[in-house]
Amino acid sequence: MIEQGEVYTHEFSFSQEDVKQFAAVTGDNNPVHLDADYAAGTMFKRPIMHGFLGGAVFSKIFGTLFPGEGTIYLKQSMAFMRPMFVDTVYEARITVKEINREKHRMVVDTVIAEKASNDVTISGEATVMNVNRI
Repeated sequence: MIEQGEVYTHEFSFSQEDVKQFAAVTGDNNPVHLDADYAAGTMFKRPIMHGFLGGAVFSKIFGTLFPGEGTIYLKQSMAFMRPMFVDTVYEARITVKEINREKHRMVVDTVIAEKASNDVTISGEATVMNVNRI
């Protein structure tokens, strides 16, 4: 049974091919994500990932890992604190803040940090529902 204060972590990284596929699906073809020459002239000096591609890992976690199958996403806030880069290992951290067992819901802190430096790239909060596991 999931408990308040519980923490779930998940390591991940994305490739430039993942970024290209995300751009194709969303239509966000901003050259800061796709064109190394263009990105070299920006403050980032190299292509950055789409913020929502980084944040999309939360959907994977909730729907397949924690709490898992049957989870319904109800709400998500995200603040994009730092750029994310391809081929970099990140860690998503989910911390259970509140549980409402009657409504099968929980509120969690959602954080992504670069694994090596622990620098936070995305910070937010989500509400999810799972009839079988919360």
